[in-house]
Amino acid sequence: MKVMETGEKTGFVGRLRLRWANDSHFGTVLVLLGLIILQTLVLGFDYDSVGQWFSAWGRNWINILRNNAGVGIIALGMTFVIITGGIDLSVGSTLVAIGAASMMMLDIGPKGFLGNLGITGLPAYVLTVIFAMLMGLVLGALTGLLITKGRIAPFVATLGTMKILRSVTQHFMQGYNPRVPREFLQLANLQVGGLMFMPIIYWLAIALILIYVSQRTVWGRQVIAVGSNERAAQLSGVNVNRVKVGAYTLTGVLVGIASIIQVARIGTMDFANAGSGYEMDAIAAAVVGGTSMRGGRGTIFGTVLGMLIIAVMNNLLNLFGVPPFLREAAKGVIVIASVLFQRKESA
Repeated sequence: MKVMETGEKTGFVGRLRLRWANDSHFGTVLVLLGLIILQTLVLGFDYDSVGQWFSAWGRNWINILRNNAGVGIIALGMTFVIITGGIDLSVGSTLVAIGAASMMMLDIGPKGFLGNLGITGLPAYVLTVIFAMLMGLVLGALTGLLITKGRIAPFVATLGTMKILRSVTQHFMQGYNPRVPREFLQLANLQVGGLMFMPIIYWLAIALILIYVSQRTVWGRQVIAVGSNERAAQLSGVNVNRVKVGAYTLTGVLVGIASIIQVARIGTMDFANAGSGYEMDAIAAAVVGGTSMRGGRGTIFGTVLGMLIIAVMNNLLNLFGVPPFLREAAKGVIVIASVLFQRKESA
């Protein structure tokens, strides 16, 4: 009898270890479930009815997801960059630069670019969104070219662009406070059923599109190939430079979308601090979700899970009253632990 029980226990543990080793999302899901349970317990159950509790629980989740949708979108692009073996430290500064340019276009004051051309209302909003995405595309492509054609290490190239974009934006926006039309804010603040979850819809829609891109397109498979073995991919006929530039360009476009969401959600932007730390949150989300910093491995679904973990953790630290500076330390611990867990295959 004891032998049977031991065998069953060993079998269960063995299956668990096998699942842990072969399923990159298994551990991430377990951690997320644990954090969700802890968050639920912290929020408590002191409500008059189950309906009231569920409503409060749902509103809390809407706020968490809405506040993290922008950086969640950026993290999707960061996933492709990291899979190719690169990194992008400039996403926060790029967001500020695009946000500043977009607000200048929309400004309803005397300096508004589109207003001075007589373009207002919906046409102005559409043009601004397109402009933000194109600006992100150009900036992302330039970063990719610096890395591929200029042969500059991704860390150095993106560190340089991070400093340049933030500094130039702050210089030109000194003393200028553009006013965004109230109607434009509906892009992020439109209420559906009394709830404002448009940023969440944008995030999930983009994630679904990129899951298809990563799994069903030639370029998506080439990204994995380049990150896994760049030399082998090149010998197989893959245009390595084009794939890398594509990853940074895609990230730039996604930063443009996140910038529009940021402007529409808040109606303004602190050009000195907006987007600060976004690069680390995006990297953390990708790594926590199973993307290997060595390149060649990662999924969009995993990054979404990673972003949820970061978001729930931030909310828990806020509920526990942890000082802001120590919250960043907690993120660092999670990133380090995630990288260590990625080595489980060799254990």
